[in-house]
Amino acid sequence: MNPATSVTAAAFAEPPEKTHLRLGFVALSDAAPLIAAKLLEFGHAHGLTLELCRQPSWAAVRDKLLSGDLDAAHTLYGLVYGVQLGLGGPRTDMAVLMVLNRNGQAITLSNRLADALASHGTLRNALATLGRKPVFAQTFPTGTHAMWLYYWLAAQGVDPLRDIDSVAIPPPQMVAALAEDRLDGLCVGEPWNAMAEAHGVGRTIAYTSEVWPEHPEKVLACRRDFVDAYPRTAHALVQTVLEACRWLDGAGHRDEIARWLARPDYIGIDQTLIAARLGDRVDTANAHRLPMRFFDDGAVNYPHPFEGVWFLTQFERWGMIDARDDYEAIAARINQTQLYREAAARVNVAVPGENVARELIDGEVWGSGSTSAEYARRFAIRR
Repeated sequence: MNPATSVTAAAFAEPPEKTHLRLGFVALSDAAPLIAAKLLEFGHAHGLTLELCRQPSWAAVRDKLLSGDLDAAHTLYGLVYGVQLGLGGPRTDMAVLMVLNRNGQAITLSNRLADALASHGTLRNALATLGRKPVFAQTFPTGTHAMWLYYWLAAQGVDPLRDIDSVAIPPPQMVAALAEDRLDGLCVGEPWNAMAEAHGVGRTIAYTSEVWPEHPEKVLACRRDFVDAYPRTAHALVQTVLEACRWLDGAGHRDEIARWLARPDYIGIDQTLIAARLGDRVDTANAHRLPMRFFDDGAVNYPHPFEGVWFLTQFERWGMIDARDDYEAIAARINQTQLYREAAARVNVAVPGENVARELIDGEVWGSGSTSAEYARRFAIRR
């Protein structure tokens, strides 16, 4: 296999300090940039050899990043911020090197609850038909899926702290839990929503892009001391993964990556289930059901600090942290914007502008000019 002809080898004054990197990932379609980076060996042009290490859960990713068993990982945006604050584990200074993808997650309901929603019109009324407290799954307490699920529920008048029980389940175990009638709904990345529908055990009700269009999802993250100890390696890693993200936008490459993701070492399920929601076309019937994006001329990958701040506002909203006034400073420390800019320039990737704003499902607008203190405290449903 040969890298795309657009690949430009980076010129290093000095080689990377560390040349063999262990990268963690969880069995999800949005691990595609790391899979492509390894199988096409984009790292070789930047002095790196990559070793991919599949992990059974996000908790395992966290633990192995903190122990040093992994150098960096495909991980949940919110997990990184949680670790930075000491939520659900030892407090450790973390670094977000780049965004790996946008969109590409969904909320799936059990058939029973999906039928009730269709019959009764509102989610609150549908939940009342269960005759017990509903159980919804997400993948990690401070992770993106928990935040999308809670935000989606609250936008429909359902309090995620009082009206449901929320449980954390690793992505590959979600469909089985739904099939065994242990869950009423879930929020997870693909291909697991597609698999639930294909197996007839649940129905996708919402895409997470309907909650926040073009939301950031997985990031390439490491401990901050890795960046400090190996700055040239960190640059080379970002360059490598940017090459892979650019390759994924090439004609026919999504079908190719779906075949690779189907291998037992990566996701290990039928290729057609992976490919079903890995296309890059917009759903014309629903403009907010956006495809998973990996590159889009670099618009996907810049680690905007204001996007990280949003997760901190939601941690406050749901009582995970007390209100504080330094969210912007925290995000500025975690998101390695200068490193990213330097690495992107070396592989001819444009850096998008900072003036970005999106309207979320409840009509709230979040963007680069938003004030976090006001935003975090004005929701009708919060802790």
